[in-house]
Formats: sequence, C-alpha cells, structure tokens
Amino acid sequence: MRHGNKINQLGRTTSHRHAMMSNMASLLIFSKRIFTTLAKAKALRKYIEPLVTKAKNDNMHSRRIVFSYLQNKHSVKELFSTVADKIGDRPGGYTRILKTGNRLGDNAEMCMIEFVDFNETLGGGKLVVKEAATAKRTRRGSAKKETKSDTPEAKVEKKSNSAVAEETVVEDAAEIVEAKTEEVVEAKAEEVAEEVVDVKDEAAEIAEEEANKGEEEKSEE
Repeated sequence: MRHGNKINQLGRTTSHRHAMMSNMASLLIFSKRIFTTLAKAKALRKYIEPLVTKAKNDNMHSRRIVFSYLQNKHSVKELFSTVADKIGDRPGGYTRILKTGNRLGDNAEMCMIEFVDFNETLGGGKLVVKEAATAKRTRRGSAKKETKSDTPEAKVEKKSNSAVAEETVVEDAAEIVEAKTEEVVEAKAEEVAEEVVDVKDEAAEIAEEEANKGEEEKSEE
C-alpha cells in the first residue's frame, strides 16, 4: 500500500524507474518534446525540473550533480548550453503537459510533455499581443465625418460617371453582338453555298449514269 508515499512507482523497481527517468529526461532535452503516458509525464516533470534549475548555475559542481542523474555527457552539455540559455529567466514551470487522448489497446491516457519556451506556435510560452492596426470601432462611436466624397456634388459626379460607363458598356456590347451576327451569317452562307455545289454535282452524276444506261440498252437492242 502507498500510505502517504507520494512517489509513483510506475510498476517498476527503483533501479528500473531511475534508468527510465534518466533516458526520458535525456530524450526530452534533445527533442524538446516527447509523447508518453500521463503518469510517466508527471513523474518526468518532477525529475527534470530540479535539473533545469541546477543548470542555471553553470559550474563544475552543478554539472557533476546533473551528470549523476542523466549519465549522458551530451545531454548535460545540451542542458547547460541550449536549454539553460533559453529558459534561464523563468523562476520555474519549465515544462508543459498537454493531453492527447487515450491509447488504443490498453486505453492509457496519453499526453505530450515539452519545454515551454521552445514551442513557437504558442508564442514561445509568452503571451503574444497583436497590436491593433486600426482604431476600435464601437456602436456608440462618434458620427462619421463628412468627406469630400460624401458631398452632393461628388455623389452627382459618381452617378454621371456610372451612367456614362453603363452607356459605353452597352455600346460595346452592341458592337460585339453585331460583329458576332455578321460572322455567323457569313459562315451560314458559306455552308449553304457548299451544300448547293454538292447537290449540283450529285445531279450531274445521276444524269450521266442515266445517259450511260440508255446507251447500253440501245446497244443491246
């Protein structure tokens, strides 16, 4: 029974659990984001955040203490150089846990744990406020100032310009229609002329055939 034991054993022995936490911490330091179960992520957060706090003081003593936990000189170097420079201004809360649903098979709760300041999509962990490009409009705002374009003379000019534009558009459309109709009429006339020529040729061939038949009948008699 647990009876006040706040450490989650994760179903493993002490040596196995320490080795697993060390490997997951090194992976998180290199990748800045890993996907795992929610229980492991909560245990990893308690394991790695004191190490990040140690990394703020870059001296031999701190490096030896962190190395005793990670057992990986490359991850220690990455922690004291890249990670510490990026999140050294924070007083704590270096990681974030986001739930991603349940795993197929055993229905375990899955999540993503990441370093806060390395997430560019969320503004690097800081609140990003977009400056308003224009002044905010309200329903009870002051009345619009009358500009030159809103004067009666300007409105008349706009209407006249629009009327002229409509007339020009109508004229252009009429010209286009006339040109199209002329093209269609010419094409139809050519087709009719070709059909007439074909009919004449067929009539001539038929007359020749009948004449030849008449001559053959006379010769046979």
